[in-house]
Amino acid sequence: MHMTRTSLSILLAAGMAATVGCTTKNYVKQETTPLINKTNELDDMTAKNSKDIKDVDARAQAGIQAVNAKTADVEQKAQAANQSATSAQQMADAANNRVGMLTNTVANLDNYHPVAETSVKFGFNQDHLTPKAKEALDQLAGSIASTRGYIIALEGSTDSVGSAEYNYDLSQRRADAVIQYLAAKYNVPAHKIYVIGLGKDKPVETNKTSQGRADNRRVDVRLMTNTVGDSTQPATPTTTGQMNPSSM
Repeated sequence: MHMTRTSLSILLAAGMAATVGCTTKNYVKQETTPLINKTNELDDMTAKNSKDIKDVDARAQAGIQAVNAKTADVEQKAQAANQSATSAQQMADAANNRVGMLTNTVANLDNYHPVAETSVKFGFNQDHLTPKAKEALDQLAGSIASTRGYIIALEGSTDSVGSAEYNYDLSQRRADAVIQYLAAKYNVPAHKIYVIGLGKDKPVETNKTSQGRADNRRVDVRLMTNTVGDSTQPATPTTTGQMNPSSM
């Protein structure tokens, strides 16, 4: 009987201990679960805030880069506009200088007067002499041998198609073609030739028609002398009546 009571006591004690243990675990679980959930929520919020901050920073950087790009573009356009204005002024100055150059050169020589003159025409964007152009130069060159103290003044011109700079170069090439022909065939020395490329600055006809543009694609050639009395009567300036090349 004594043994039975002892065993029962032990069992009751063990049961109570187990109950107390379960109760403690449940209590701890109840108390800690909200804390864990709150911690997880805070972690999620922190992660979201970090992402938002990164997104804002990325947008800010993109905005700064866009502003910098636009600023650089504006500065480049401003520089380009300034360069264009400078270039335009330089071209205008060059045009004025070119127009006055031949006049000043001849004026500084002693009272030159024309003996013969002609105009040779060129095709569109061409700088080589046509058979008609060579014939015109041959007629003018026939007066060279009998003219003392002479010079040959050349004015190369173009139509209005193309840029000013390109046409200055083209008009110069056309004048050079005349120089080379006279030098090679008639032994005209370089110091006897005064040349200027006028580009499209001095048209003789309107550039609004194909015929006018064809007339402007030319080199005017003048045989001039500063000597009086070479002949009883100065030669009347001649022209060739050369056909105009077709417009292109």
